[in-house]
Amino acid sequence: MDVYTVSQASAYCNVPKGTIIKWLDTGKLRAQETEDGHRLIGKRDLERLLTELGLPLPGATKREGRKRILVVDDDRIIVETLVQALEEDDYEYDVYSAADGFEARLQISHFKPDLLILDIMMPDIDGYEVCRKVKSDPAGKATKIIVLSAYLDAEAFEQMRTYGADACFSKPLPLAQLKREVALMLGLEK
Repeated sequence: MDVYTVSQASAYCNVPKGTIIKWLDTGKLRAQETEDGHRLIGKRDLERLLTELGLPLPGATKREGRKRILVVDDDRIIVETLVQALEEDDYEYDVYSAADGFEARLQISHFKPDLLILDIMMPDIDGYEVCRKVKSDPAGKATKIIVLSAYLDAEAFEQMRTYGADACFSKPLPLAQLKREVALMLGLEK
């Protein structure tokens, strides 16, 4: 199928209908409107947006033996730095990114990361809420979570641990230390 209704696009992308509508309303996704007011969305437009958002395309499978990592931060430079450092690592991770908590929740439901690197202070849904949601979902209990933040103290980090964070670090964390922590959490180093 090359053209989808909102409902069909929702099923194809494995996201709620409200997400498709939000993408349409914010201009992230284009659609043609029919005479009776329905919106039709092209498959290429859907796949372009999924790729832009770093979401796997429908039918994409996990590459054998590779651990999946999701980096969530609203600072694009931090995200790009972390993604590049992890992609260049010897363990050959599949690394995805999200710019806010809303996008992170979509990413998590799509490709079920083994590890989440999460900033606490973000627009929309903050890191506390993302962490709590991941760990309260039976499918997310095994997901490891590393929290990074430049603005929080020991009390806030302790609160993140109560929400399910496995480790909390202050920014800027040296990349070598972060890469080692990631490998340890994923059971790739001792």
